[in-house]
This record gives sequence, structure tokens and C-alpha cells, in this order.
Amino acid sequence: MNIRDVMTPNPQSVTPDESIQHAARIMRDADTGVVPVVENGRAVGLVTDRDIVVRAVADGGAMSRPIREICTGALVSATPDMSTREAAQLMSDHQVRRLPVVENDRLVGIVSIGDLAVKEGKDGRTGDTLQAISEGVKEKG
Repeated sequence: MNIRDVMTPNPQSVTPDESIQHAARIMRDADTGVVPVVENGRAVGLVTDRDIVVRAVADGGAMSRPIREICTGALVSATPDMSTREAAQLMSDHQVRRLPVVENDRLVGIVSIGDLAVKEGKDGRTGDTLQAISEGVKEKG
């Protein structure tokens, strides 16, 4: 199965200059925990609900600050034609739960470990991937 078959296409996004509050409202309205940060159609980062809590709310920071101050910039991405097995391996290798999906340098979707679990969870791969992702968290904690 390919990423194209399981990804969420055309996710809502923010620009690096939009506010943290704007990203939080997108998360609320779209019922998602991640919003891609896009500049001129290119994915340049991701912001998660955890980023907002840990890097903004916990520090008492103004929610009007630009999202670029708290987003994750180093992206690991998938392509629509990548197999779900390859994407699971990327998530495991880089200890991430979500991958922006990029085609011709443009954001076309997003895929999460949950997407893989729900739409393809026929074997133990999803559990193995989640375990590998979580190992780094356990070591840091």
C-alpha cells in the first residue's frame, strides 16, 4: 500500500509568520494535533499541540508570537508513492509520529502513525514502529 492511500490530503497549514494562536485554532477546528508550516507551498516545519504547550503555554509566552518561534524545522518527509512500509521505517528511524507528504517540493498531505494503524494495521509493524519511536522518549525521560 502507498502513502497516497492512507494520507490526509491537503492538510490545513500555517505560514511561519502566522500566530501560535492561529495554529491552535486550526488544530481545534480540524481536530488534529499537528499543522504543517508552509512557505510558498513548501513544507518548512511542523507545529504540534505539544510544541504549543511546551514551548509557548508553559513558558507563559504570548500566543500572538509567530509560529516560527516554536515549530520544528528539521523535516523528514514522505512522498505519495512511498510504501507504507518505507514510511513506517522512516518514522521509526527518526522517532517521529507524523510525516508531511511532499510531491514536486509541494506539501500534498500528511500521514501519521495512526493513519498507518487504522488503514493498514494488519500486522505488528505499527506496534513495532510505535515502540521504536517511543524508545528515544523513554531514554530522555
